Amino acid sequence: MSTKVLIVEDDIEMNRLLALDLKRHGYDVITATNGLDGLRQFHETRPNLVVLDVALPGMDGMTVCQRIRELSNVPILIMTAHAVTEEEMAEGLNLGADEYMIKPLRSLEFHARINALLRRAQFSEEKIPNLRYADDYLVVDVDSRRVTIDNQEIRLTPTEFKLLATFVRHQGQVLTFQQLLEQVWGYEYSTEHHYPRIYVSHLRRKIEPDIKTPTYIQNEYGIGYRFTGK
Repeated sequence: MSTKVLIVEDDIEMNRLLALDLKRHGYDVITATNGLDGLRQFHETRPNLVVLDVALPGMDGMTVCQRIRELSNVPILIMTAHAVTEEEMAEGLNLGADEYMIKPLRSLEFHARINALLRRAQFSEEKIPNLRYADDYLVVDVDSRRVTIDNQEIRLTPTEFKLLATFVRHQGQVLTFQQLLEQVWGYEYSTEHHYPRIYVSHLRRKIEPDIKTPTYIQNEYGIGYRFTGK
């Protein structure tokens, strides 16, 4: 079964070129030119990946992203016309985005990022027997892909889940920034040294009882992070 990609982009020519490029690489492509139609297409086609512009008519890209994330863990790549600050990236992560790219997209990097996103999504669907962390506050069951806080299940994006699963798998060990990049994001991200810091900060907001004094994900300053239990 071919991989389905939904493109939501209001620039008709860019939409067409992206669709042609993805079709040449073997993807089944669905397109939309506004946010409302993009959300409708998502419901009807259930794609494996969403490529989403920020500035859309009808419903802006961030709102579409948030609506999709309420229903699905599908990988979402956000496209934007300007450089993204860490604050903007954090806002997008909070709404459920997995990745940002600046337009115009460079083909090699675009396909590398898509491949990496799909790998992370595939990881989140794989069963990993007996990989689990549990205490009276946090439960991470990697096999069933369930994370609960105070007995309430929380939703993680594919990237957030893979990051947390990687920490659980290496509980007690120091993971360097480079190891995290390689194990969670892939070789395509070897120079994105800010990624672990931004994503760890966001993951802490979801799982830590007090983000100012983290219980689970500890800093190893200048080296990386260590996941510890209560």
